[in-house]
Amino acid sequence: MASEADEEKGGRGSTEPEQAAPKAVEPEAAGPEAVDPKIAAAIAAAEAASPADGVSVRIDSWIWAVRLAKTRSVGAAACKGGHVQVNGVRVKPAHTLRIGDEVRVRQEGWERIVVVKRLIRKRVGAPVAAQCYVDNSPPPPPRQPFAAPAGIRDRGTGRPTKRDRRDMERLRGLMEGGKPRPSGR
Repeated sequence: MASEADEEKGGRGSTEPEQAAPKAVEPEAAGPEAVDPKIAAAIAAAEAASPADGVSVRIDSWIWAVRLAKTRSVGAAACKGGHVQVNGVRVKPAHTLRIGDEVRVRQEGWERIVVVKRLIRKRVGAPVAAQCYVDNSPPPPPRQPFAAPAGIRDRGTGRPTKRDRRDMERLRGLMEGGKPRPSGR
């Protein structure tokens, strides 16, 4: 039979180990570098996937592995097109990368500027990939709201009537000859 102290704890018997409570974080791991245990495990996996000492990593492979490019072939195409620079110099896809290099990748109207912290070859999750570089990129440009162009007609509706044409011109703000329509009308 359980004692009164066990019943106060929730009715558990004395057969359960007393170390069932979650352990506190060790003092040396509680500093500013403390990370989530899942991320720490993934980082350890990335360390295992990193090349051995003296082995290099290709730039196209690295930008794919840290998720700056969607596929390795897209990373290679970006290098061939001159969209990737290492330390201010345009590079080929087979360029070897070192820790501390500054990598600039131009993509979709803005430039990502990162400094290499860790060399990896295999693609890893986004939280782990963020641990492999220091991002010095400016914020991306604001997205432009999509506006449908005025005067586009549905396919198959035929030639516009005179009334339709005048409505389209009114939407565009033009009158005959490309001049602005007078505001008094």
